[in-house]
Amino acid sequence: MLAIGAACGCWAIDNNLTRKISTADPIQVAAIKCSVAGAVNIAIAAALGMRLPAFLPALAAASVGLLGYGLSLVLFIRALRHVGTARTAAYFSTAPFFGAVTSIAIFRDPITGALLVAGGLMAVGVWLHVTERHEHLHAHEE
Repeated sequence: MLAIGAACGCWAIDNNLTRKISTADPIQVAAIKCSVAGAVNIAIAAALGMRLPAFLPALAAASVGLLGYGLSLVLFIRALRHVGTARTAAYFSTAPFFGAVTSIAIFRDPITGALLVAGGLMAVGVWLHVTERHEHLHAHEE
């Protein structure tokens, strides 16, 4: 539980720091973040004695990473710019739920009570974000 809490805290810090640079080119920001993360992960794997995979599995993994992380990071940065940090994080946090639903459809995983409760809570949270309206006048910084 502590590791999950720490990971969520680090994700929150990353979201807020990324928000501060979200006016920059999203593709450039994503390329830098992905390059640093990739280099760190390769260094950790090398330090643990792991070897590089064969070309085709590496290409497949890179393709999944490009779409699953790179493209989603570009979209995330654009959303930070236009929607704000809290709403963007709330919307993007629904991804695991959609992964679970896809798993049910593809792998015939069971529909559990916990999944239904989690999905309902997530739906309520997203609904609250979507329907929230300011009731006072103010100006946001560019």
